[in-house]
Amino acid sequence: MSLRIVYGRAGSGKTRFCLNELNESIEKNTQNARVLLVPEQFTFQAEKDLAALLNTGGIIDAEVLSFRRLAFRIFNEVGGIAFTHIHPSGKNMILYRIMDKFRDSLVYFAKSANQPGFVKILSDLITEFKRYNLTPGKLSEAESKLKDKEDSLKVKLSELKLIYEHFDNTIKERYRDADDDLTIASLKLLDSVNYRDAEIWIDGFTDFTPQEYGMISSLLVLAKSVTVTLTIDSLEENDFSQGVFSSSGYAYKRLMKIAERNKIPVDMQVCLNPKPLYRFYNNRELSHLEENLNAHPCREYTEPTKSIMLFSSANIFSEIEAVAADILRLCRDKGLRFRDIAVVTGNLSGYENLIEIIFNEYKIPFFMDRKLNIANHPLVRLIVSTLEIFGENWSYESVFRYLKTGLTGIPEDKIDRMENYVLACGIRGSRWTASEDWTMIPELLPGEENGDLNDFFDDINNT
Repeated sequence: MSLRIVYGRAGSGKTRFCLNELNESIEKNTQNARVLLVPEQFTFQAEKDLAALLNTGGIIDAEVLSFRRLAFRIFNEVGGIAFTHIHPSGKNMILYRIMDKFRDSLVYFAKSANQPGFVKILSDLITEFKRYNLTPGKLSEAESKLKDKEDSLKVKLSELKLIYEHFDNTIKERYRDADDDLTIASLKLLDSVNYRDAEIWIDGFTDFTPQEYGMISSLLVLAKSVTVTLTIDSLEENDFSQGVFSSSGYAYKRLMKIAERNKIPVDMQVCLNPKPLYRFYNNRELSHLEENLNAHPCREYTEPTKSIMLFSSANIFSEIEAVAADILRLCRDKGLRFRDIAVVTGNLSGYENLIEIIFNEYKIPFFMDRKLNIANHPLVRLIVSTLEIFGENWSYESVFRYLKTGLTGIPEDKIDRMENYVLACGIRGSRWTASEDWTMIPELLPGEENGDLNDFFDDINNT
């Protein structure tokens, strides 16, 4: 049981340090578990980097997990995986029912209760409460400290506590909220055998939520060693009390308190501070910008810049057009390939529609890194609609949902012609599986009522 902090500025090699140590541990061939914990959105990249470093074509002796995935593994081992998680829509329905039940007794939220989207705001608020371990009891304590009965904050806290309390009681009857998983997992983790004496590396986090601190606390007690990387250039308290590294500084202080409370020894911290940083080793401009962006006083870069350019646009449309033109310039004049270029924005939802239009107009192939509903994937729709065909006895909707996935090899014009025919003749059920050809003549089929239908029927039946 030990805690070690590896710290340094962004790009100083903290992730590489963890991957190299993990590789060394695997080469020792010990039997203890090895886990690299990273944020949810970094799991794929971390697995890819680790697999490339190991050069074995895969990962067998180590796991790359997020906190939520670690919770799933714990439930799978010590119990709790069979609980039914409530869907976000179900949470909204329960909150709507609670709001409707207490509508007459609400004061602060009386008018808001009828507003569209208010239930979703409440759902998000309860999620935040749970992530930061704010229970109805703690809301009640905060309310009791406010003396003025007419204080709007006091009334607001009282009504939030009422809604939150009834929501929790309703959930416990049949379901479990996914927002409670980390809290429950941190308690069950101490009963785990798989992660006892494990080696844990936690990388890529700026700070942690109270639920994640609970998981780290349990890991410190259970595991052989826990290494946490922090993006900070100094662990002196007066250096991180304010500024760009303050969140990592407070995370360091919190981890030290957790280690002290659990009587966990703290190993010597590792400082990574190469000059220049590895990430900007071949680019003096970016290295200078990283070093001086938040420095006081800052040091001016006096040479002409080649890697950094500022562009002021009148609107989003002209901004994206300028980016598209620059991409074409780089590929034409500098020999770059489209796959060598990334466009980064902090507001993808506000840009994605125009990016699709303009990039297609400029004939720039691109991949939009956004979350999509898996149910809309053609292969998933093909599988689901295949099952629905038999479950719904060859209904029109299920059959043509299957045909329109684009994976059947049938041209769209033939599918459209067959769809018109099936709708006009009311074909469903056993008519799809019967061995006889379709010979029904739709009376209102445009352009066919007076002509020769032989070619038409051959086309329909052969499709």
